[in-house]
Amino acid sequence: MIGIGQTIPDIEFEAYHNDDIRQMKFAAFRGQWLILLFYPADFTFICPTELTEAAMLYEKFRAEGAEIISVSTDTVYSHKAWRDSAKSIGVIKYPMAADPTGKICKAFGTYIENEGLSLRGSFIIDPDGVLKAMDIHDNSIGRNAGEILRKLQAARFVRENEGLVCPASWTPGKETLKPGLGLVGKI
Repeated sequence: MIGIGQTIPDIEFEAYHNDDIRQMKFAAFRGQWLILLFYPADFTFICPTELTEAAMLYEKFRAEGAEIISVSTDTVYSHKAWRDSAKSIGVIKYPMAADPTGKICKAFGTYIENEGLSLRGSFIIDPDGVLKAMDIHDNSIGRNAGEILRKLQAARFVRENEGLVCPASWTPGKETLKPGLGLVGKI
């Protein structure tokens, strides 16, 4: 399983994106931030609420230089059928990766072996392909896309401002910290 500070593997996968089935690989996203949203399955209850919320914030993620990719163990054909039949999923503009063998889920530690499904997991990868933040939890608990966006903004700030760190609940424009010196003001 990949850990914080490690470079993610360059896995190739199929994705449903912009009404098309495409071959993708993680290396193609180098040079930009990457958000991976693992979820258990298409046509479920909590998943559409999370994926739709991420879709509503998609332009804000893009403004931060990030691409979102959702990942489940469903096939691209299931993704297409879900997108075609569910109005809420129809608004998704980011790629929906298919991982029917669980290869991606296993690499990121979200695979539930006895179910063939993924746990809910959120991963923030920097432009060099290095994992900066991750959150994996039980499938009965939905995520907050706004919090994932906030973590992305904090990770981006720290990368662009060497020597500074972000305190709890930091958002752009709020005071930051310099280890050993304390608050350094708004940047």
